[in-house]
Amino acid sequence: MMNLRIQQPFTATPRRQEGAVSVLMVFALAAIGMMAALALDGGHMLLNKTRLQNAVDAAALSGAKTLSQVTGGLNFASATRTAALFTLQANASAAGNNELATAVAGNPGAFATVELSSSVYGPFSYPGPTDAKYVRVSVSNYSLIGFFWNFAQTVGSSGLGGKAVAAIATAGPSPTSPCDLAPLMICGDASQYDPDAGMFWGFQFGDLQVLKTGAGNSSPIGPGNFQLLDFGSGGSSVREDLAGGGSVCRNVGENVQTSPGNMVGPASQGLNTRFGIYNGPVSASNYPPDLVTSSSNPAITYNDSVTPAQAFYQGQPVTSSSGNLTAGSNAIQDYNDWKASVAACVAGAGSGCQSNGVFERRMLKVVVGNCTGKQGGSTTIPVLGFGCYFIVQPMNSGGTEAQIFGQFVRECEGDNVPSPSPADDSGPQIIQLYKTYLGIGIPSTDS
Repeated sequence: MMNLRIQQPFTATPRRQEGAVSVLMVFALAAIGMMAALALDGGHMLLNKTRLQNAVDAAALSGAKTLSQVTGGLNFASATRTAALFTLQANASAAGNNELATAVAGNPGAFATVELSSSVYGPFSYPGPTDAKYVRVSVSNYSLIGFFWNFAQTVGSSGLGGKAVAAIATAGPSPTSPCDLAPLMICGDASQYDPDAGMFWGFQFGDLQVLKTGAGNSSPIGPGNFQLLDFGSGGSSVREDLAGGGSVCRNVGENVQTSPGNMVGPASQGLNTRFGIYNGPVSASNYPPDLVTSSSNPAITYNDSVTPAQAFYQGQPVTSSSGNLTAGSNAIQDYNDWKASVAACVAGAGSGCQSNGVFERRMLKVVVGNCTGKQGGSTTIPVLGFGCYFIVQPMNSGGTEAQIFGQFVRECEGDNVPSPSPADDSGPQIIQLYKTYLGIGIPSTDS
C-alpha cells in the first residue's frame, strides 16, 4: 500500500520575513535619499539662482545706466562693461552671498559676459555697435557644491549632470512721461512728427530754440506770455522747478496752463544752479551743478526784430549742423562738446569736471504744446509731447536778455513709470529691465 505525502502550504516564518524586509528597507532608504537630494540640493539651487539673478539684473541696469552717460565717448563699451562687472561683484560680496563671492573670486570678467546692442532683440556683442542702447549680462555656468547630488547620480540619475545654475538679464531705455518737468513750453506742429526721419513736431537734433523769451520779444502764444507754465505758487515755484526740485507730472493729451509775467529773478536763480551759480534762496547742497558747467563767452544773444527771429554770437547768426553750433567762423560750446566732456568725466578721464556735479543737470524736460489759435498771456495748451533740451548757457538776469537757449536732443534721462515695451521714440527715457530675447519673438526662459 502506497503512502501518500501531503504537501503542506508554505508558511513564512519571522526568520524568512527578515530578508524581505531588508530588501524593502534598502529601496525605501534609497527613495528617502533621493527625496533628500531633491529637497536639499533643489532648495540650494533655487536660492543661489535667485541670488545670481538679482546680481545679474543689477549689473545689467548699472551697465545700461552708464552706457546712457558715456555714449559717444571714447571707450564707451569698456566703461559700460566695467560698471556692469563692478556692480556684479559688489552684489556678490554682499552679506549672505559667500558662495557667489567665491565663484566670482575677484575676476567677474571670467564669471560673466557683458554685451551691447542697438536693439532689445539683439544681436548682442562686445564692444557692440556705436549706437548701442541695451546691455545684456549673462552667466552661463555657476557651479554649486553638492550635498546629496552625487548620491542621486550614483543610484541612477546620472542624467542630472553637474549641479549649476545660469542667469541672464537685459536692460535699456524706455520712454516715460516725466514728473520733473521744467515750467517751460515750446510750440510744436503736430503734423511735423516723423521720428524715422528725425523730425519731432518740427524740431530736429541740435536745433537751437528759445525756451523762454525776454522783455520786448514777441511770443508764439500772445502778448504777456514768456513761455512759462503755471505749476504752482508764482515765482517761488518757477525758481524751484527750474532748479530741478519740482515734481509736476503731465501726460500727452492733457492740458497745461501758461503763466504770464517774465519772472526774471526766480527763473535765473533756479536755472543757473545747473551751472554752479547760486543767487537767492538756492544752494549747492539742494541743487548741485552739472558735471560740466562751461559755456561760450561772450554769450549768445537774441534778435526778434528780424524775420525770422535769430540768435547771434559775436555779431554772426548762429547755425546748427548735426548738433554743432557755429556763428560764421566761430565755434560755440554746444551739446556735442558737453556730451564728450561728460563721457570723459564719467569714465574718470575728463578735465574741468565738477566734483559735486550730477549727470544731465543741463538737460531740461520741456512741454511741447499745440499753440494753434492761442492769443493770450494766460491760456490752456494741449500737450503734444515732451522735448529734451540741452541748456547752452546760463540765463541773463536782464529783462530784455532773459532768454533761455536750448538745443533739441532726441532723448534724455527721465523719471516716473517706464512704458511696458521698448519703443523707438523721443523724449525722457528711464532705464529698465526687459525680457531677454534670443531673437525677435524668441524669449529666453532664463531671464
